[in-house]
Amino acid sequence: KDKYTTQQAKRQRNQLQSLTPTSTHPSIDMPTDLDASVLFVCLGNICRSPLAEGVLTHRLEEAGVSERVRAESAGTGAWHVGQVPDPRSIAVAAEHGIELKGHARQVRLEDFVEFTLILAMDRSNLKDLQDLESGTGSNTSVQLFSDFDPDPDTHPDVPDPYYGGEEGFERVFKMVDRTCHALVEHILGGLAP
Repeated sequence: KDKYTTQQAKRQRNQLQSLTPTSTHPSIDMPTDLDASVLFVCLGNICRSPLAEGVLTHRLEEAGVSERVRAESAGTGAWHVGQVPDPRSIAVAAEHGIELKGHARQVRLEDFVEFTLILAMDRSNLKDLQDLESGTGSNTSVQLFSDFDPDPDTHPDVPDPYYGGEEGFERVFKMVDRTCHALVEHILGGLAP
């Protein structure tokens, strides 16, 4: 599976250096009335990260702040770009009353300008994001998703359920749900009344 190479990261980093938060770059759509924006990142953007996006969006709607906080997802790899989430992610979300919308996309350099928080679902994707971000001058906080997990198990990575069965997707949903609940509390703590 393809990941960012050092040359790709350097090339994209050089492109990002010309961007600022007020850039008029055509692919950047930055609403100025948002208080926060969160990008979830996994490998292919069809299992874990769209599930986290859907759960956070649902929790933000429940908290009445969905108009103030933007949630999206992306992948470090490009092989699923344009595809809907994995049917098993869609199914486990639907079982919990959550609809997954959108299509897979790859992380862009503009994401380091557009989003206030980028959360990697595992350490491998975190390293790829940090490599891509390095030297950009970005103010975006890039962290592990599990940093917000109130009940972390011994492994800091959200496991990739892609090659397993439905039980893996349910396990990931439980991790994502409790972590997104804590993430909403964190976000609410930083929002002005």
